[in-house]
Amino acid sequence: MSSAEMNTGTFKLQETATMPAARAPNRVHVAWNGEKRFDVGRAPGGPTSRVDASGETGPGPVDWLLGALATCTSIDIVEILAKRKTPVNALTVDVIGERANGIPARVVKVQLVYKIVGDVDRVHAERAIDLSVTKYCSVRDSLDPNMPIEWVLELNGERA
Repeated sequence: MSSAEMNTGTFKLQETATMPAARAPNRVHVAWNGEKRFDVGRAPGGPTSRVDASGETGPGPVDWLLGALATCTSIDIVEILAKRKTPVNALTVDVIGERANGIPARVVKVQLVYKIVGDVDRVHAERAIDLSVTKYCSVRDSLDPNMPIEWVLELNGERA
């Protein structure tokens, strides 16, 4: 095996040195906390978040995946609208992830319902959402590009 390749299970990974590197790699530390509970953080001893596959003490892994998608796109949306000088007063996202029947029960479709409150024109909010989902969100770009992701905007309590 060359130094530029590593075999991990059935996946063949290229070292990041062969890819354009604009950022340092993300690193996380995961610690098992009994049963189906894990604490995830950037470094041992730093702040952590609970992942619990049983759902008793925190969201499960797929919930975190859907939450990461919603959070990533929301960051972009808030920033895009702030640059237009139309800041958001509140933003929430309801996410529905449809899963395959089988093992693994991967996510096969996602619907994001963005609820934005603020003095924002609908056309600008829709454009910000579209740019985030289709262009800027790195979490979205890390998912299967063929997986449908639909979104709906509820602006100041009204859907279009």
